[in-house]
Amino acid sequence: MKKHVIAYLHTHWDREWYREFEIFRLRLLRVFDNVLDLLSKNKIPCFYFDGQVSALEDYLEMRPENQELIEGLIRHKKLYIGPFYCLVDEFLTDKTCFSKNLELGIKTAQKYGCNEFIGYLADTFGHSKNVVDLLREHGVDKCVVWRGCSDDIPSEFKWCGMDTVNLVRGYFNDIFSVKTDIETKAQMLKKELDLISQKSGKYLLLPIGADHLGVEPDIVEQISQINDILKEDYYITLGSPFDYFKRVEDRFSEYRTNDELRDNSKTFTLQGCYSSRLDLKKLNVECTYKLDLVSRFVKQQRENKYDLLIEYAYKMLLRNQAHDSICGCSTDDVHRENIIRYKKIAQIADGIIDELKLTIGFDQKRILNLSGIPYTGMIEFDSTEELDGYEKVSQRKGFNKYLLADTQKIPITEDYTNVYTYVTPVANVESGEVEYILPYYMKSDLVISNTVIENNNISLKIKEKQIYINGIRFSLKDFKDLGDSYNNAPDADDMGIEYEVLRTKVVLDTKTRAIMKIDLEGAWDVVSLYVSLDNHSAFYKFKFDWENTKKNHILCANFELREPIFEVYSEDMNTLIKRSFEPNYDIRKNLPKEKGIEVKTNTAPMQRGLLVDEEGNNIGVVTKGLTQYEVFENNIMIPILRATGQISNPKNPARTTPAGPPLEVHDLQMIGHNTAEMYVFFGNENAFYDTLSQVYNYVIV
Repeated sequence: MKKHVIAYLHTHWDREWYREFEIFRLRLLRVFDNVLDLLSKNKIPCFYFDGQVSALEDYLEMRPENQELIEGLIRHKKLYIGPFYCLVDEFLTDKTCFSKNLELGIKTAQKYGCNEFIGYLADTFGHSKNVVDLLREHGVDKCVVWRGCSDDIPSEFKWCGMDTVNLVRGYFNDIFSVKTDIETKAQMLKKELDLISQKSGKYLLLPIGADHLGVEPDIVEQISQINDILKEDYYITLGSPFDYFKRVEDRFSEYRTNDELRDNSKTFTLQGCYSSRLDLKKLNVECTYKLDLVSRFVKQQRENKYDLLIEYAYKMLLRNQAHDSICGCSTDDVHRENIIRYKKIAQIADGIIDELKLTIGFDQKRILNLSGIPYTGMIEFDSTEELDGYEKVSQRKGFNKYLLADTQKIPITEDYTNVYTYVTPVANVESGEVEYILPYYMKSDLVISNTVIENNNISLKIKEKQIYINGIRFSLKDFKDLGDSYNNAPDADDMGIEYEVLRTKVVLDTKTRAIMKIDLEGAWDVVSLYVSLDNHSAFYKFKFDWENTKKNHILCANFELREPIFEVYSEDMNTLIKRSFEPNYDIRKNLPKEKGIEVKTNTAPMQRGLLVDEEGNNIGVVTKGLTQYEVFENNIMIPILRATGQISNPKNPARTTPAGPPLEVHDLQMIGHNTAEMYVFFGNENAFYDTLSQVYNYVIV
């Protein structure tokens, strides 16, 4: 029986990837000029602009004279934009940013006249189930996905209750641009349609387009000729994804799933991205929560004069969260620009906070809790005064921030003075109220020596050059990595090298905070681990500091539990979700031999942390920008560095087909100074959120 194919014209637009933003924008101008010309002359019926509006903003910044034309095309449903501001990675973006992405995307799309939206997620590297509720919250009731769908998922299904289309063969279809005869194109297309047909009913959805690709001027004529050739099997008409949703509305309920979509048996999900260029991940987390804090501060002070500035900062953040950017799989120059954007975001957030503090008369010993609940915990604050009754933990040279924020003053050389950092506990600081930080005396339960750092809640001991935390062995392990920015690829014969404790030293011993420095020696480098513990705290702060001198390897913080690990709870969109694992699965024994396969892994993304059951005594980790973990037997491994040298290595043993160009990228090797932070605790889900509230606190001092 002949099947009806609804084809839609589109381009997938990466703002930056294997070429830098400004170079891609020059291409964008040519591609979209071509699209507008075809639309305005009625040579094509409509065009789907990739579900995001940032590319349209980039275009109009250089072609403002075309705004009226674009608005007319949108109004007449010939051009579809939104609902996203940018196509961000779903697993490296928190709930607030994903919601802000929809808020800004829909606001911008509506400004140009678009009010009909699909949650279009055609190329993100797998899909978080939590995005469905966020789409609903913003009035979006349908979705399109691709990567991560298992083989049993048909073209139409209910995903967490939402009508969702699975692009069975992906969004990438450039057959009409191939320089060959129409008969060959028809046969190439028939092979694709036959595969899509296996998962579809009497209607098929066919994307026509690819990455950064323009529309062929004779596309309508080509389709007419192909229809004549394939008339026994298929009939193709040009339309939009909205047309398809209407035609297949009776099929969505035939298959349902409430799971995240991370299966890589049919499509690459490129899991190694979560540990590529961890410097970007750390900056992303820092800026995400700084912007959230400053937004709360501005709202609390009812200062709407900062609204546009905060929106400007969020747009920069969302551009950095586009999958090829935050995933770390672009050129070095792209990522250097990402770092500049992150620095600008932090400058804006810090600057607004300093201005508001000056406005409300904040001095150097006041605190404002913006968390929404009373805050109890340790805080750090800076002062240019030497204060009695507060524990001083460090000092440096600098300016008083209030002096820098005061427009009626200019700092002079004499104002460059000592800045002291103090740490003190606070208890039950009410939300929304400005309070003085008063000296708070609490009997210390800290014990520290060259082999022990502990309090009444948690204990770390060094025995025979090995580290134990509440009896759980902790180590650093280094493995070869034959992969690239997309996929970690182990050497089949490499079981890793474990670092040994070289020496230890007490570097801070006060009633409030103790710090032990542990130097760990590997075959190439020495990693300094600073273990910090506060009075009566339930968690350790681990800060790793070292010079990486080695290429093509992955360095992991390893927790060796007593039993095999079958389940891990990790954070996704600010909630803990459960993932199941096969602990005895060994990637080294399953490296693919056939083309087109990405190896199954026991790795997974996380946002700020994870929790693992250990014989009823859960061990948990909260991190600042360490966004991947791996399960192997009774080990949970968290990469603190992954060093490789190509965007896409054509000889990657973990993925037998390239995922991008084989460009060399020196900075991906992470040579030079590196740091990483994590916080280790024991307890249940409540302990996880308690630790999060301490590490990611909404307290201004």
